[in-house]
Amino acid sequence: MIILKQKSDILGSFVSALCLMHCIATPFIFIAQTGMSACCLKTPIWWSFIDLFFLVISFFSIYWSTKLTKVKWMKFALWISWFLLFTVVINEKIDLFYLPEVTIYIPAIALVILHIYNRKYCKCNVDSCCVNKIK
Repeated sequence: MIILKQKSDILGSFVSALCLMHCIATPFIFIAQTGMSACCLKTPIWWSFIDLFFLVISFFSIYWSTKLTKVKWMKFALWISWFLLFTVVINEKIDLFYLPEVTIYIPAIALVILHIYNRKYCKCNVDSCCVNKIK
């Protein structure tokens, strides 16, 4: 568990990138599926639960990353991006209001970028804490 906490930005950027690939691949999979057969136009259950799996893992990655970062705006940016991703995914499940499919890419890409930036510039080590280069 401690290793996951220390590598939370690596895990977070990896999971966010997987989530992004999942979002990009979904339309192509359904186009191919529609071309092959007209019987099964509904999303497989396991495929639709992958989103929730990514949300849970990304939640813990952000939780651990925000515990270790010393840059206040980074904590805020990570949580806002996760909340936006959560909102888009849940909205997709319950169809509360219309959102274009492209909106899911914005918070997913933001999470990848923020985790990579946080890993590079904002981590606290055992010896010393990061210097707030950008406040």
